[in-house]
Amino acid sequence: MKIYLLSLGAGLLVGVIYSLMNVRSPAPPLVALVGLLGILAGEQIVPVTRQLLSGHGLASAWHQAKSATHMFGMLPGRHSEQPAKTTTLEALEKQS
Repeated sequence: MKIYLLSLGAGLLVGVIYSLMNVRSPAPPLVALVGLLGILAGEQIVPVTRQLLSGHGLASAWHQAKSATHMFGMLPGRHSEQPAKTTTLEALEKQS
């Protein structure tokens, strides 16, 4: 939750600075943000539908497709779930 509050605080500070300088924000309009949300949701239709067709319930299909993590990132209070292991360039160099 701390990172979300820090992000909000940084955004507010930048907004105040823009206002003092009489500069318009380069942030996209709301319609563009809604479009991005649609893209994220649309990406989840196929994996969730596959899980539903294989006999899972909606909640189970949503969980199996890891849709919440993809759509919303790591939410506050969800830090107990271990992230998937990834191979970094540094780890590959150590193996060589």
